[in-house]
Amino acid sequence: MPIRIPNGLPAVAALETEGVMVMDDEQPVWEHKRPLRFGLLNLMPNKIKTEIQIARLLGATPLQIELTLIKITHYSPKNTPTDHLVSFYHDWAEVRAQKFDGFIVTGAPVETLPFDKVSYWDELVKIFDWTQTNVHSCLNICWGAQAAMHRFHGMPKYELSKKAFGVFPHYSMEARSPYLQGFSDEVHIPVSRWTEMRSADIPPNSGVSVLMESPETGMCLVHDPKHHSLHMFNHIEYDSYTLADEYFRDRASGREIDVPKHYFPDDSDKLAPTNRWRGHAHLLFGNWIAQIYQTTPTEVSRIGIDR
Repeated sequence: MPIRIPNGLPAVAALETEGVMVMDDEQPVWEHKRPLRFGLLNLMPNKIKTEIQIARLLGATPLQIELTLIKITHYSPKNTPTDHLVSFYHDWAEVRAQKFDGFIVTGAPVETLPFDKVSYWDELVKIFDWTQTNVHSCLNICWGAQAAMHRFHGMPKYELSKKAFGVFPHYSMEARSPYLQGFSDEVHIPVSRWTEMRSADIPPNSGVSVLMESPETGMCLVHDPKHHSLHMFNHIEYDSYTLADEYFRDRASGREIDVPKHYFPDDSDKLAPTNRWRGHAHLLFGNWIAQIYQTTPTEVSRIGIDR
């Protein structure tokens, strides 16, 4: 089944070359089932790459999905052409009256700042609160996951002495979770962050459960049923070369950075990395979408009312 995304978005050409079925805004909606409506609040600096990564995973599922690209209303990103934002993105203020089956909040390059020092924190708080009435299920990624856990549970984040950077083995803590259906016992997932949250800080009686974690980098995937959310603290959506791009970018800028662990063969940055997480990325998104499909209201207007 296809994903329906804005006509002309650069992701269209990239996904079509990979065999992902894509519909644009001018093609008719299939009538026998309504499409699932997904919103992507894209806070990443390279928005086009992130669009492709997320749309690839959403578009690989056997359901028709409409993707709406969203940005912070009162913040102007510096790394994305203005014409791209004008053509394809909606301010959150424009869509706040709408309802979505699924909603994704990405990471952002602000993780070492205190939450309340992030320039768009006040609006993001409003967005998180809005998801509780206008979204059926959320997936928050990396800093987005930390921000959500801080908003909903008051959890602190801790700055690391060295960046958690590489592809680390993770293990299931809740093998029977529907979100982990089909997962291997050991799952390799990209990690790229300067901060962490700790399971010891999860409030008792919060209903939050850790689904996956790593002995080296801690919590990875957390289920927060009271807030209809999954929190992914790492980057299972990354492309094969995303960590390499980050590594070579930081090295070129003179920033002290180690070679990402367990990523390049023999830890040699002269060799092409091997993607060991792609299959599990598709599984996670497929399982999440399947849960949404099975539980979301038939009528869009009932989202946030019928749970």
